[in-house]
Amino acid sequence: MDQTRCTWATSSEKMRVYHDTVWGRRETDDTALFRKLSLDLMQAGLSWQTILNKFDGFDQAFNYFNLDTVSEFTASDVERLMMDQGIIRNRLKINAIINNAQIIKKMQANGQSFYHYLALQVPNGRIINHWQVMSEVPASTQLSDQIAKQMKKDGFKFIGTTIIYSFLQATGFINDHLVSCCCHQEV
Repeated sequence: MDQTRCTWATSSEKMRVYHDTVWGRRETDDTALFRKLSLDLMQAGLSWQTILNKFDGFDQAFNYFNLDTVSEFTASDVERLMMDQGIIRNRLKINAIINNAQIIKKMQANGQSFYHYLALQVPNGRIINHWQVMSEVPASTQLSDQIAKQMKKDGFKFIGTTIIYSFLQATGFINDHLVSCCCHQEV
């Protein structure tokens, strides 16, 4: 039986699988959160399908987003990544990923997880919306404005309100599955 999904999730098999198994599911692991933030940052100005098609390349290039490893990347690592055809080769985005790994590592060294940092900024730790159609789903909100502003203040790079809203949706801090979607109640 074919299930009803959010309309954006029907363009390809990869998109359907991502929607059904990843998007909107609560993520608490710092490495997984860092990976998702990095991929959302890389998506800026591009389609999500482009990023999906390069998942393996990103994972290999960034050592599966291991925070210890990425936080220690050097200028020669940046040059290596700029030659890697398996990823988006944007120097500003690559440097931002390295910077963001360093910021998360500092948080952890001070006894705070990245998950906890985010959860403290989301009212009740989670927002569940009840959108009927995709046109109701915003690209950003006052909350994503506030979180992006705080993250910039705390040293994160190449983030803005739209990237943060997308990140919060994908990691389950905000449930933006349409109410008609098979995943709305599940997540």
